[in-house]
Amino acid sequence: MSRLTLTAFVSLDGIMQAPGGPGEDQSGGFLHGGWVIPHIDEDFGGSIVDVYSRAGGFLLGRGTYEIFASHWPRVTDPADPIAGPLNRLPKYVASRTLERADWSGSTVVRDIRAEVARFKGQDGPEIQVHGSPGLVQTLLAYELIDELHLFEFPVVLGSGKRLFGPGAVPTGFEALATRTTSKGVVIRTLRPAGRPMLGAAPGPE
Repeated sequence: MSRLTLTAFVSLDGIMQAPGGPGEDQSGGFLHGGWVIPHIDEDFGGSIVDVYSRAGGFLLGRGTYEIFASHWPRVTDPADPIAGPLNRLPKYVASRTLERADWSGSTVVRDIRAEVARFKGQDGPEIQVHGSPGLVQTLLAYELIDELHLFEFPVVLGSGKRLFGPGAVPTGFEALATRTTSKGVVIRTLRPAGRPMLGAAPGPE
């Protein structure tokens, strides 16, 4: 059975918006685009390459799809560890309004739940979600994500699109792996583990 995984860059306060550059996504008046860039190093790059090496396809929100489609088709080396999978593998863009998706191998998806069910009914490598904060909110609400790869950056942004927004489903997670890069990025691999476990701290003696 295939799995649906999420790779997300988040700030300490859970913001996902515009990690890669100032003009990437300024909706809502967001002015902090490019907050990931000062923290990129060899450790970070190696971890990203490892993620893409496991991909069997990609499910992306419209915004992230359009950002990717404006850049990666121009990287034509099939051996490139990121451009190669992105250009070669199937890409599904979740949108209610997009009429066509011209990047080779792309399909517009209207019914997210039905499409994810189809993925999971097939054998094969994982289908990956990257970025796509609006889509992620929907997938989390439907509890469709099997594994999260979170890159947590040592910065607080104060506002912007969040990984876990208002009304998030209470969920406990199993930590599968954690490590920290030389520039302080904490990389966590988490698996949803049902509802949170609760307890009570011992009272004073």
